[in-house]
Amino acid sequence: MLSLKLPQLLRVHQVPRVFWEDGIMSGYRRPTSSALDCVLSSFQMTNETVNIWTHFLPTWFPELENPGFSKALRTAAFAYPFLFDNLPLFYRLWLCWGRAGCGPEALSSSHSHHLLCALLAGLLFTARLPERLAPGCFDYIGHSHQLFHICAILGTHFQLEAVLVDMRSRRAWLATQEPPLGLEGMVTMLGLVVAGNLLIIITFTASLLRAPGTCPLLQGGQPEGGPQAKQQ
Repeated sequence: MLSLKLPQLLRVHQVPRVFWEDGIMSGYRRPTSSALDCVLSSFQMTNETVNIWTHFLPTWFPELENPGFSKALRTAAFAYPFLFDNLPLFYRLWLCWGRAGCGPEALSSSHSHHLLCALLAGLLFTARLPERLAPGCFDYIGHSHQLFHICAILGTHFQLEAVLVDMRSRRAWLATQEPPLGLEGMVTMLGLVVAGNLLIIITFTASLLRAPGTCPLLQGGQPEGGPQAKQQ
C-alpha cells in the first residue's frame, strides 16, 4: 500500500559532504529520495522548503490570471537593472551632447555592442524567436531562452570593456573637470562604506538577539552538532 509518510530529515553529518551548506546544521533531505519523497518534502519544513515555494508562488502571483502581465513583470526585472547600470552613460550623453570630445563621437564601439546585445536580448525574450517561426525545430538548441542568455553574457562583456576604455581615455579629461579625490577623500569614502556595512550588521544582529528562539551560537552556547560531528 502506498505510504504518504513524510520523508525523514537528516542532519549535516548524515549527508555526503558535497551537500553541506555552511551554517546549515539540519533539515537536509535524503540524497537518494524518490520522486514521491521529493514531492512530499515540498509540504514539510526542510532547509529548502522556503526556496521552493518562493520560486513557485510568484509564477503561479499572475501566470494563470494574466499571463501577459506576468511576462511584462519578468521583462521589467531585466529592463530595470539595464537602465540603472546605464544611467551614467545616458547622463553623459545628455550633458555633453554637442560638446567637442564629449559627445557620442567619444563613445567606444563597446558601448554600441553592449546596447545592441541588450536590445537583442529583450527582443528575443519577449518575441520568442526563432521558435515561433519554426515550432519544433529549436526545442533543444537555439531557442530564445538560450539566445537570451548568450546575448546577456556578451552584453555584460562589452559593458565591462566599455568601462575600461572610458577609464583610460577619459582620465585626463576628468582630471581637468574635477579635483582629484586624494588620499584624504579616499580614506573618508572607505570609512563611510565600512561604517555603513557595520551598521547593517549590527542592526540585524541586534534583531536576532532580541528574537525568541535565537540560534544558540548567538547566545554563547554550542550547536547540537556540526560538520565535524561524528556520525551517530
